[in-house]
Amino acid sequence: MRVPRILLQGVVLVASLAVAGCTSAGSPALTPPASSVPGVPAAGASTTIGTGSSSTLGTYLTGAGGMTLYVRTSDPAGGSSCTGGCATAWPPLTVAAGTQAVAGTGVSGALGTFARPDGSLQVSYNGHALYYYAADTTAGDTTGQGVGGIWFVAAVTGTGGAAPSPSPSGGYGY
Repeated sequence: MRVPRILLQGVVLVASLAVAGCTSAGSPALTPPASSVPGVPAAGASTTIGTGSSSTLGTYLTGAGGMTLYVRTSDPAGGSSCTGGCATAWPPLTVAAGTQAVAGTGVSGALGTFARPDGSLQVSYNGHALYYYAADTTAGDTTGQGVGGIWFVAAVTGTGGAAPSPSPSGGYGY
């Protein structure tokens, strides 16, 4: 069976846009409903930030249902540049206006929020935006670790598998 050329071109275009969304801050802000990711509540639902651990990654942050939370080293301090296709692959952890995420046992860093380009409130930990990874399907999955050299599990102490701590100049040493 032959596939029409226009159909193939459309598939390539959609795939290209999805990949570009993970590397570009210029794409439009389209935050998907987080409920499409297993174990992730819909945007605005109350959530407690907990911890998980791995012998190779150390202790890291988890969200709803024990799903692993990640940081993106290319994000600006206290903000997010992950929109469009990027936010589809890496759904941001958000809360409803006027609410905060709650720190569970073992979570000692500062939880906060900031406004995303679409107006939703994204949760941050020690100033780093928190995300889920759509490819993680069960609690304890850490398949997003190291993706693209910019995605890392959000470590409780900034050690183990998490992103490097910011340098005194505010960068990440990249």
